[in-house]
Amino acid sequence: MTKRINISSDVPWEDLVGYSRAVRIGNLIEVTGTVAAEGGKVVAPNDPYGQTVFILKKIEKALKEAGGCRQDVIRTRMFVTDISQWEKIGKAHGEFFQGIKPATSMIEVKGLISQDYLIEIEATAVVGDPA
Repeated sequence: MTKRINISSDVPWEDLVGYSRAVRIGNLIEVTGTVAAEGGKVVAPNDPYGQTVFILKKIEKALKEAGGCRQDVIRTRMFVTDISQWEKIGKAHGEFFQGIKPATSMIEVKGLISQDYLIEIEATAVVGDPA
C-alpha cells in the first residue's frame, strides 16, 4: 500500500471544505489551489505580479513540507480573473521557474473565492519515493 501524506496549513476552511494544502502519494505531490492570503488577509491587493510571487513561495513551502522542491514541479495551473494581466503573472511565474519550465495553463475565470484574489495556482510535482 502506498503511503499517503497530507500537508495542512492549519486554516479553518481546510476542515470545513475537506481538503489539504498538499497531498503526497508515492512520488507524486499535488498542491491545492493557492491564493495570496496570509492570516486571513489578502496579500498584494490589486497587484497580479505580487500575488503570483507570494503564491509561488507558498506553494514552494508546501512542496518542502511534502519532501519536494520547486525543481520537482512538472505542471502548474493558473486561474486568473483578468487575462489582460497575463504578462505580469507570466513574468512572476517565469522568474520563479526559470530553467525548470513546467507545463502550465493560464485560464481566465469569472471569479475566485473572493474578488480580492486575482490569481489561484495549483501545482503537481514528482519526487523520489518517501522514506
